[in-house]
Amino acid sequence: MRLVNLNFVFVSLLVLIEVVSVCNGRVLSPAFYRRSCPQIGRIVRSITWSKVAANPTLAAKLLRLHYHDCFVRGCDASILIDSTSGNNTAEKDAIPNRSIGGYDVIDEIKTKLEEECPDIVSCADIVALAARDAISYQFGRPMWQVLTGRKDGRVSLATEASRDLPSGNANFTTLQQQFAGLGLNIIDLVALSGAHTIGVAHCAVFQRRLNATGKGDADPSLDPEYAQFLRTQCTTPPNPAVAVALDANSSVAFDSHYFVGLSHNKGLLRSDAALLTDPRSARVVKSFQGFHDFMANFGLSMKKMGAIGVKKGARDDGEIRKNCRVVNAAN
Repeated sequence: MRLVNLNFVFVSLLVLIEVVSVCNGRVLSPAFYRRSCPQIGRIVRSITWSKVAANPTLAAKLLRLHYHDCFVRGCDASILIDSTSGNNTAEKDAIPNRSIGGYDVIDEIKTKLEEECPDIVSCADIVALAARDAISYQFGRPMWQVLTGRKDGRVSLATEASRDLPSGNANFTTLQQQFAGLGLNIIDLVALSGAHTIGVAHCAVFQRRLNATGKGDADPSLDPEYAQFLRTQCTTPPNPAVAVALDANSSVAFDSHYFVGLSHNKGLLRSDAALLTDPRSARVVKSFQGFHDFMANFGLSMKKMGAIGVKKGARDDGEIRKNCRVVNAAN
């Protein structure tokens, strides 16, 4: 397991290797497009920052888009593929993904890159870069290194998204097993859960926590005053249009307040509260109340997550999509 100690993390950041080999043999690099499309960083950053400046809620949406892509078939932009009429229901139309947003931002970036560097930049790399830049806008500088060189997948199935995405109602054992299956450890689990410091969740996702036994009593792991506040926001049955901040009072600021609230039993989802049920993850939660410690580890975990299931690039394994919503036509 990766150490959480802040000094160790800073040293680790200084000696990060410049390339990462992923399990299927493909190599990702921060300089992958140095010669083929050197303007990629400027283009992605410019468009992403302008969109987030106009609509701060996009930061959470673009980050979530990257998460939900990587947890299903790896980081291959399969979440961007549209369903086909009467033939295939794609990942984006699976129930856990119906509230995902940010597709139009990816489309705009892809269009610009195709003008500047046709057939060069993968949609999967755009998703990874846009997620980083969406969070980084708040700080005015890149907050972690994104390695590039991914290929785009050719398969997208709603059934796999429903099966593979972590649930907001999952317990610790289930979460740990899901993350471990993708090469992510407990520190990664806690760090990546910290993405809940921004964004919202619809009432239906956590409604059961407000009526744990069917008798109107809240989940005992939920702070009573917080539970009462949530009841004022959510009707029974829940209004599908109503959403509540995942991190109370901090839904658009990327900070470590999520971990402070979690330590006071104000984690909105059951999967949030589950992090306190294991002594190992509970210690990490406590450590991550310090923003610098959290942010350093978050960057490392994002790099690990971004290397999940990277495609090799063979015709049946991966490609560079011309349109991120549609696989390329067969030759």
